[in-house]
Amino acid sequence: MFSIESDGPVARVTLNNPKRRNALSLELMEALVEALHKLGERTDVAVIVMAAEGPAFSAGHDLSEMVDRDAQFYDDLFEVCTELMEAVHAVPQPVIAEVAGVATAAGCQLVAACDLAVASTEATFATPGVRIGLFCSTPMVPISRAVGRKRAMEMLLTGEPIDASTAADWGLVNRVVPPDELRAAVDELAGRITRFSDHTIAIGKQAFYRQLDCGEPEAYELTKQVMAANSATADAQEGIDAFLAKRSPSWSGRQGQ
Repeated sequence: MFSIESDGPVARVTLNNPKRRNALSLELMEALVEALHKLGERTDVAVIVMAAEGPAFSAGHDLSEMVDRDAQFYDDLFEVCTELMEAVHAVPQPVIAEVAGVATAAGCQLVAACDLAVASTEATFATPGVRIGLFCSTPMVPISRAVGRKRAMEMLLTGEPIDASTAADWGLVNRVVPPDELRAAVDELAGRITRFSDHTIAIGKQAFYRQLDCGEPEAYELTKQVMAANSATADAQEGIDAFLAKRSPSWSGRQGQ
């Protein structure tokens, strides 16, 4: 269903069922949730990359398992799907989507849920559920937060795909590169993140998602407390001292906290 390989501080999770267009079956999503939780506990992993083999990053849910099932199955399916997207946010490491091809429905949702995304010029994105009578209601949650209300509604109501450059313009992905440069672009982005304290990155990522759901006064109340606590950590003190002394910092990271 997927493989996990580590390259220094970067762990790459690769969906490897291209014949099924890397469909997010219930079994696959359950396994991905477990894998993400385990990666989140690893102190040797600073960045997680979500990638896929074949022409599709993911075509979304496996429709073949959604025919003539009881209500409990559908409840379980979308509960686990939600757990997967929440796991992406819950792990302390930044998660980067590496999108080489098609990302539709829950596959597009997964891209939107990732902290960062880099796409090939050949990638396309869509929420086509409306075309088969199944509105992409759960995908709309991260997609609307990434691209805004009007653009999300256009994707949801028409089901029409957008190309990679449009996805970048709308904020669904961070950047677009030629297909043969995709892996290198993701590695470069991951490398820029791994220069910094893992512990500090984890603090910032958690606070980022918490403040999104707050009004501005509440967001400031939350983040001022986060920054005050962050200031007292060993890595913050090391970073400040290194800056003042004009030297490179030596991070302890999450392993040392």
